[in-house]
Formats: sequence, structure tokens, C-alpha cells
Amino acid sequence: HMIYNFKNDYTEGVHPRILDALKQTNLEQHEGYGEDRYCREAIGLLRHKIQNPSADIHFVSGGTHTNAIVIPSVLKPYESVISTFTGHINTHEAGAIEHAGHKINVVESSDGKLSCKSIQSVLDAHKDEHMVKPKLVYISNATETGTLYKKNELETLSRFCRSKGLLLYLDGARIGSALCSQDNDLTLAQLSQLVDLFYIGGTKNGAMLGEAVIIINDSLKQDFRFHLKQKGALLAKSRIFGLQFVELFKDDLFFRLAEHANAMALKLSRSIEKMGFQFLSKSTTNQIFPIFKQDVINRLSKKYGFYVWENMDDQHVAIRLVTSWATKEEAVDRFIADLETGF
Repeated sequence: HMIYNFKNDYTEGVHPRILDALKQTNLEQHEGYGEDRYCREAIGLLRHKIQNPSADIHFVSGGTHTNAIVIPSVLKPYESVISTFTGHINTHEAGAIEHAGHKINVVESSDGKLSCKSIQSVLDAHKDEHMVKPKLVYISNATETGTLYKKNELETLSRFCRSKGLLLYLDGARIGSALCSQDNDLTLAQLSQLVDLFYIGGTKNGAMLGEAVIIINDSLKQDFRFHLKQKGALLAKSRIFGLQFVELFKDDLFFRLAEHANAMALKLSRSIEKMGFQFLSKSTTNQIFPIFKQDVINRLSKKYGFYVWENMDDQHVAIRLVTSWATKEEAVDRFIADLETGF
């Protein structure tokens, strides 16, 4: 039998509507490098969604590429970026930020979120020019452990950063899932007002590829296209980005897809919880981290794909289950039934 994959939210291809749009417009001729009609239309749609007509918007192929371009673009050579230990830039980008010449000031966090206190501890430890100068604060929403920032948390963080002269950058690889979570109380427009720049992840929410970088802070806008070009990110066939973001945002398809992913994850986590299992984190987004005994994991892995995430003790291990815009409900039901019956 085929193994059903809960490894990530990009195992499937692309939403059929996007595929249709790509096919229908395939032989049209368009300018390249973000100057095509569809990129311009997508930028207009996104500006409308965030209620900010002056935001600068650019498209990049994927999350790591985005972080590797955005972060060095805003930092001077001696400046650093603050991140939680679990932050994507710290754990999963092959040292891209360090390779660009910037130190990551890493802080521990029990829930994947950054607090003002932990940022202050970094500032306290970096007093003078014998050390790097912390300048950028990097957060993810949803975080890498599936948790999310509530409105008051992001407001507090935003105020704190502004009072300390720090820039705030939000990694939105899973922003769709965060904004559609049952615990979320932030709108996309509100979120955009609280950060200096962020990106909207398409790759993990139904697009074939692509993230939309949204620059709010005027001082960070100039010459961004030079950074894109130099880092190999200015795509000749940029229409591929534009078309996808038009389809995703012209009628909120983006949010419907995220709602489906969340609903499938919630169904999994509720059932797993009912069976008495614990979780590594309290997640209401599309990544959940249940804790099982090794023999249960061995049995499950014969029929399902997932990542073994973290050893809890000699007996227990946290795994990561991720649902997507295309996750089949019958596969979720089957997983739950298999867990219940012990096969």
C-alpha cells in the first residue's frame, strides 16, 4: 500500500485553479522580472488586503531564499539578527545568514515565540563596538512549533522593538495557517502595521512556489531589486509568481486553503488528545507535535510519512504531523482509526 504523507504542506503540487490560470495564459507574452501585468495585479490585490497602498511588494521563490535576501538587505555588516533557537533561520537554512556575514543572536524559548525579556537580554549582553550590534528581530507566525502570536503579543513586541530602535521582521511561511487558526485574533492588515517587513508564504499554502515580500518601512524599500538580482532571485518568468498570487487573493482562496489545512490538523489533534496522548506544543495551526512511544511510532511509520521531531525521554518521542490545503479527510480518519486500534 501507499504511504500517506503528513511530512509537510508542500508534498502536493498546486491548487487546480492556479494550474488552469497558468495553462490559459501560457502563450501570452509578458514583460519579465516582476514587470508583468500579473505581478502588478497581485501587488495591487495585496496592497488592498493589507490596507496599505504604499507598501513595496516583491516575489521570491521560497522561504529560505527570502530570508537570505531580506535579512542581509536591512543589516549593516556589523549588525546581527535575534531569533529563537527553533527559528527557521537558525535551524534549517544551512547557515545562510551566517554565510552572508551576520551573527544570529539565539535565545531559548519554550513555545517558539520571542519575548521582550529575551530580546532585552541580548541587548544587555551587547553593549559596545567589541561585539555585534543587534538590529533585527526575527519572528515566525505561525512559529516552527505550530504556535502563534496573539494581537496583544505582537503589539507589545512591536512597541518594544520601536522603543529600542530595532527592526521587526516576520517570517510568514505559514502565515495563512496562523491567520486562519481558531485562536487567532489578528487580521493581515493589523499584522502588517506592527512589523517593518514580512512575507506571505505561498509555497506552503497551495502555490507551486513563491512568497510575497512586503516592505512596510520606507527606509528599507530603496534598491531592494538590486538585492534580488544579485542573489539570483529576480525571476525572468515572474508571471508565474503574479498569476499565483492573483488566484490566491482575488477571492480569498488563500484563506480557504489554510482553513482546510487547519481543520484537518485540528481533527487529528482532538482525536489524539482524546486518546490521552500529550503534545510537545499547544498548536492550533497545521503542524502538530504529538508524543508517542517508540513502538507506536514504528507501527505508524509503516503506513504514514512524518518527521520524528524530538526525544522526550527514554520511552517517548514527539513526532510532527503536518496537514495541507489538499490533505484528504479519509486519510486523517484512517490515521485516527489506526492509532485507536493499534492496527
